[in-house]
Amino acid sequence: MDVLSLISTKGGAGKTTVAANLGGLLADAGLRILLLDLDSQPTLSSYYALRETREAGSYELIAQRLTAPEQVISATVIQHLDLIVSNDRAGHISPLLLHAADGRLRLRNLLPAFEDYYDVLIIDTQGARSVVVEMVILASDCALCPVPPEMLAARELRRGTLGLFDELEPYRYLGVALPSVKLLLNQVNANRRDTRLIMQSLQASFKDDPHISICTTVIPDRVAYTNAASLGLPAHRVEYTPPPGSRSPCAAEVMRALAVELFPQWAERVVASSAHKPGESPVLGRRLRRRG
Repeated sequence: MDVLSLISTKGGAGKTTVAANLGGLLADAGLRILLLDLDSQPTLSSYYALRETREAGSYELIAQRLTAPEQVISATVIQHLDLIVSNDRAGHISPLLLHAADGRLRLRNLLPAFEDYYDVLIIDTQGARSVVVEMVILASDCALCPVPPEMLAARELRRGTLGLFDELEPYRYLGVALPSVKLLLNQVNANRRDTRLIMQSLQASFKDDPHISICTTVIPDRVAYTNAASLGLPAHRVEYTPPPGSRSPCAAEVMRALAVELFPQWAERVVASSAHKPGESPVLGRRLRRRG
């Protein structure tokens, strides 16, 4: 099971949007996807409608070590896409972890319980520095950091988000490898001159850093992502072809490119899913085409 976390200490960077749409696209490609919402403001938990709801959620998972799927995992209306909802609005998990012996390693120790059920786990986190975010980093294979093309966001990236990774370096001596870090330029308006300058500055800043890379895929500032959230659908189902007159790629093309970049081992499945209608089962799509 691959573990991808969305990390940014700055609110409004687009973590939830990326998590929901990436999860939806991978699920439509036939992969078994689990979303884990660890944001105390549980936007991801309400992005998709649920067809099976569990009483337990992230609090029981972390605080009580409850990992039984039938108790903690809710099923969304998207086939193959499940969710552990956030139910820690009062923020009790953070003080609990601070005083626990396993603290920042708790999630890492719990995840083997889900490995046989899912191909990919995507974790959404709060936009602030916290012990919960540190715990998520230590449990991840890859940390994806959305960065809006704004100068303040770029400064906060180095001071806040990347500062967290520096503080966790001592865990390497305990045999805990830190995840690779990928920066994702999000909400990009390529026509603005300051946007291009910030993008170039970020690329120059990290070109020699072996632990940090910048995604080739760039997510443009498009209304499709807002519309998809309003409809409770992944964006690739809402905008699967470019709108008339558009010069930038459609949401479906962007999210597929991001999925292939992050999970090259699943590239064939992701690319094959583009050959059938959005939301249609890849197996059903192949059968219908053969009959035609």
